[in-house]
Amino acid sequence: MKVVVTGATGSIGTAFVRLARALPWQVVGLARRTPTADTGEHAGVSWVSCELGAPDAEDRLRAVFADAAAVVHLAWAIQPRRGDPPMRRTNIRGTRQVLHAAALAGVPHVVCASSVAAYTPGNRWQRVDENWPLGGIPDSAYSRGKAELEQLLDGFALAHPRVRLARIRPAAVVQHDAGGQILRWTLSPLVPPGLVGRSWLPVPVWPGLRAQIVHADDVAEALRLIVANRVAGQFNLAAEPVLGADQLARLLGGFPVPLPRAVWAALAWPSWRVGVQPAHPGWLALADRACLVTTSRAREVLDWRPRHDAVRALADLVAGMARGAGTATGALAPLDHTGLTERVRGMRLGRPSHQSQR
Repeated sequence: MKVVVTGATGSIGTAFVRLARALPWQVVGLARRTPTADTGEHAGVSWVSCELGAPDAEDRLRAVFADAAAVVHLAWAIQPRRGDPPMRRTNIRGTRQVLHAAALAGVPHVVCASSVAAYTPGNRWQRVDENWPLGGIPDSAYSRGKAELEQLLDGFALAHPRVRLARIRPAAVVQHDAGGQILRWTLSPLVPPGLVGRSWLPVPVWPGLRAQIVHADDVAEALRLIVANRVAGQFNLAAEPVLGADQLARLLGGFPVPLPRAVWAALAWPSWRVGVQPAHPGWLALADRACLVTTSRAREVLDWRPRHDAVRALADLVAGMARGAGTATGALAPLDHTGLTERVRGMRLGRPSHQSQR
């Protein structure tokens, strides 16, 4: 069975490919930056370099999708740097081209990664199921993009009713090998990475902060169940328990610094704008307003049982962050352990280092 995976070098993609290549499947991995032949990530996978939002991508995708039993669309630019392809081109135009190419190639099963971020905010402690409205969070580009993705998938389902379409909506996805990536997304070059996991690391929190997370390996298992059994439908994915502000700070190894979210956003905006730190305040809005979800459907329909609870999953990520861990792929490359002087020289102050999340 031929299975094509877009975004195969991302966090979910790496975990799914790691699982899928051990199965009797022909796995084809698509990524903008593919692993080199001398890496372990290359074994057991046919790799194709493709920028999904490029003008010629649809023709290339159609050829790659030929005879595929399933296309698993995981590609998504989450927090690209300024010099990377524009976020919307990769995410929205890229998804359109993937879906159109899959239809033209006659792919019978399409699986797409959405997110709990696609949901319209609900009551803070209310858990929502897959029927909750998909309006996104206005102050988060990531959330709005995932809501627009859902609209594209709705249109695809209406236009191609014979294609079995599945969507996963995971909570925040974590794993050890994403440690270096998360540091690049969140930590100022002025802050020594060695502070992560140490008791004197200040962790920004605010009243009412809560989070659901899920380990990438457990998301990969849900994808395996969907592909192997040709399942259609929508599935929330999250581990238990829900983590509160103090617990998040403790698991991150530091101490909580409780301030209103508006204060943290006011601090984050100018520091992001001038390139001192990479995290746009839109991420704070997402963390504050993302829905909590119930995962009953995944457990009942897929018989999905996450092996990592939320505490273990976050501990795995924190251990990876402390090491700056990664893989041989571009997206999950390990953190470059340069000294403070080199990190400061690499900063381009006066402009953001990463694309806007507004």
